Amino acid sequence: MNAVGSHPLSSLYIILDPLVCPARPLVEVLTVAAEAGVFLFQYRNKAGSMKDAYVEALALRQAAAQAGVLFIVNDRCDLALAVDADGVHLGQGDLPLDLARKVMGPDKLIGISTHSPDQVRKATAGKPDYLGFGPIFTPGSKQDHDPVVGLEGLRAITGLTSLPVFAIGGIQIDQVGAVMLAGAKGVAVISAILKAPDISRAVKAFLHRCEPA
Repeated sequence: MNAVGSHPLSSLYIILDPLVCPARPLVEVLTVAAEAGVFLFQYRNKAGSMKDAYVEALALRQAAAQAGVLFIVNDRCDLALAVDADGVHLGQGDLPLDLARKVMGPDKLIGISTHSPDQVRKATAGKPDYLGFGPIFTPGSKQDHDPVVGLEGLRAITGLTSLPVFAIGGIQIDQVGAVMLAGAKGVAVISAILKAPDISRAVKAFLHRCEPA
C-alpha cells in the first residue's frame, strides 16, 4: 500500500486515547514518541462527539505529518477521510472490510481487531494490511474487553495468517519479549506509554524489546 511508504508494519504501535490520560496532551505524546523512534500511531476516541474527535484528530494528523509518521483512525472511516489519515482500524462491529476498502480507497491502510482463530481466518481472507490480536493480558484501558487470550492464544493464530499481527491488551515492558517470541510482529500499547512518567524513555525501552532477538 502506498500509505506505508518506508514504514514497516512492525514494532511499537501507540494508541492515543484521550480518556486514558486526560491531563496529557495527545499531540505532545505523539511528537515525543515519534522523536524517540515510533512510526505508527492510532487515534481512538469512543466517547467524544464527532466534532470534538475531528478537532483532536486533525491536530494529531498534522503533527504526524510533520513528524513523518503513520496516523490511523480507530473505527470511523468518515473521520479518517476527513483528516486524510493514512488509514483506519476496524473492530469486529465496524463497517465490513470490503465496504471500508471502497470508502477508503486502494491506497489507505486498513487494520482489523481480532480475538479468536476464526476471526483471524476471516479477516485474513479479506486482505487487510495488518491484524490486531488480543487481549493478550487484561487491558488497562478497557472494562468491556473480550476474553483474555494469553500468549498461548497468540501462538495458536500466528500460523493462520501471513499478515503482520500486533498483539494488544495490557502489555507491559517486561512482557514484550515473550509476546514477540510468541509470534507477534509488534505490540500495540496504550496505558504503558500514555501513563508513563517519561514517555521518551518508555518508548525507547519498548522499541528495544521489540527488536528481533
